Amino acid sequence: MKKRSLELLAPAANADIAIEAVKHGADAVYIGAMSHGARKSAANSIEDIRRVVDFAHQYRARVYVTVNTIVYENELKSVERLCRELYKAGVDALIVQDMALLRLDLPPIALHASTQCDIRTPGKAKFLEEVGFSQLVLARELSLKEIEAITSVVTVPVECFVHGALCVSYSGRCHASCATTGRSANRGECSQLCRLPYTLRDAQGRILSKDRHLLSLRDFNAYPHLRELVEAGVSSFKIEGRLKEVDYVKNITAYYSGGLNSIIADAPGQYERSSYGKVTTTFTPRPEKSFNRGFTDYFLTDRRPAHIASLRTPKSMGEIIKDISTLNNGDGISYFDRDGNYQGVNVNKVEGRRIITGRKVDIPRDAEIHRTSDIEWQKRMARETASRRIGVSVTLDDTGLTASDARGMMVRLPLEVNKDEARKPMDFRGEFAKLGNTIYELENFDCTIPETVFIPRSELGVLRRKMVEALDMANLSTYHYDMRRKENPDFPYPYDRLDYRDNVANSVSFRFYEEHGVKEIERAMEVDGSRNHSGKVLMTTRHCILRELGMCRRDSSRKLAEPLEIVSGNRAYNLRFNCGRCEMEVLGRD
Repeated sequence: MKKRSLELLAPAANADIAIEAVKHGADAVYIGAMSHGARKSAANSIEDIRRVVDFAHQYRARVYVTVNTIVYENELKSVERLCRELYKAGVDALIVQDMALLRLDLPPIALHASTQCDIRTPGKAKFLEEVGFSQLVLARELSLKEIEAITSVVTVPVECFVHGALCVSYSGRCHASCATTGRSANRGECSQLCRLPYTLRDAQGRILSKDRHLLSLRDFNAYPHLRELVEAGVSSFKIEGRLKEVDYVKNITAYYSGGLNSIIADAPGQYERSSYGKVTTTFTPRPEKSFNRGFTDYFLTDRRPAHIASLRTPKSMGEIIKDISTLNNGDGISYFDRDGNYQGVNVNKVEGRRIITGRKVDIPRDAEIHRTSDIEWQKRMARETASRRIGVSVTLDDTGLTASDARGMMVRLPLEVNKDEARKPMDFRGEFAKLGNTIYELENFDCTIPETVFIPRSELGVLRRKMVEALDMANLSTYHYDMRRKENPDFPYPYDRLDYRDNVANSVSFRFYEEHGVKEIERAMEVDGSRNHSGKVLMTTRHCILRELGMCRRDSSRKLAEPLEIVSGNRAYNLRFNCGRCEMEVLGRD
């Protein structure tokens, strides 16, 4: 039975972070190009992306570039040019949202369907496979059963998020930022209205919850369910965080890499990593040390979890400190004051049970202390923290050298041996173990030349360097790219209530949907010209404010005067609850 490849996919704001992600165990990285990425502030030049490709491909790790915004009519040609440049740079695949990219004049580069495509049903997943996508990034909200239902009907790899920030709305279906501020989430400019404090009121003006972060979710952590995700058919495990710092990427990548390695070790012959190289780190990964708003496994095991929101603050909660003697001078700590406000302060020193700070603070005696910045951890993470090596086996005889590595490369180099007698025994293994400035490490060495035979070290050094160059060249010349899948023009668009078609911003995308049988096609809010969003669905979410506050209609006999509204400053939105689907909608107001 062929082993199933498992891919750990890590985020990168820039080339340096991408390289660190690969060093710390990523099988693939995703990074933004100069434009049209869903994180506009995380853009990178073609030269930097080529640098990532050159580094990653040594380990057969892949590089995916996000071109996952909707594309305006006047941008189609520039997007074509961008994609060609990325193809020439050696990028493995593009992550896209706009269906126009299936029809543009692109090179044969693989396309992945972004989570912005709102893939929640087997029908939608099958459609996207049939029209030419090579990998499908599922919606974050799905349960294990829903994920398995999708993997069972497609043959292309399925990718799921496993860690990081959560969007409260189904991705691709959030129009709140565009409608309210003119900054579109589908254009990489989300203003994160979901992280604001809101007051919940009923139709009679009664306050049900005041100034709480009702739409701000905790961060996703699917590590406890990693094995179940593998068994559900997931092949790519995605870490969120293209705006995160390098210490986050190092820590979280190493954490999940270790998890996947354990699963593979426990199921010999079933799975393998999709890239190569033994990773060694100088630290033990600890996810609580990195930015987090508290963790949730979201809807993986229960479509109606009790608490998934971070109601009191959208800021990082760090780690809970049970013993203040573990704090370091310079650490950042946070707590909720007597009025319920989230406060932060730096530690000067700790004396017994007292925390000495640089300014006067009043920490309640029973307050839970969180360490949001660990100065010693940060110092450690700022240093070189990982190495990744490709194992090499070498056989040396009196006619030459044969070398093979963990990637399957094999090279043969000639050697002329005069068989002069050595004054002292030759350390042939030691000479070929000098690989410290390369990506290789010597694992096995077999030599049939007697140690009494003298070969100049300089000659052995030249042979060793030629071996490294030959292995590098063999890897480069045999590197495999996934090619673009062909579109099945006759496969119909699946009509069901969970699918969307409201992000059409150009004529090419319009024709795509039309030719696949869609009869009603809405223009994207970004280009429809309307400024009246009253009654428009701005968010659709499985997160229900009522359930979070203990007022779920299914569990509570409490009657509420509807419609309910949420208000933040001068912004107000109505709420609509679809209890049959366990969904909530946020509606625009005049």
